[in-house]
Amino acid sequence: MKKKTKNHKRSCCPVACTLDLIGDKWTLLIVRDLLAGKCYYRDFSNSPEGIATNILASRLEKLVEHGVAEKWTPNDEYSREGYRLTAKGNALEPVLASVAEWGLTHISGTEIKIKQK
Repeated sequence: MKKKTKNHKRSCCPVACTLDLIGDKWTLLIVRDLLAGKCYYRDFSNSPEGIATNILASRLEKLVEHGVAEKWTPNDEYSREGYRLTAKGNALEPVLASVAEWGLTHISGTEIKIKQK
């Protein structure tokens, strides 16, 4: 039996490959939070959706592994490690804006509550 590697693609379709990377129910929410200025593990775990810490750790690791986000340490008094989007990750901003617009238009009771930092 063939063993799938982490970089195995199920097809060359760009939609399938993109969904393999960001198509689960948590990853785009983490990207949303990164775009809103959140950068610390605690910030992500305090989001209203209530992501479990093991899933958060796994998704952040995947985003870093694929160059969507990177670990960094700000030059401040706390010097704790955080995360930020790379150029590749920032390129997801219009995708998220489109998803949000679609949700606002087609799913009643939705609203945007995330504030930019």
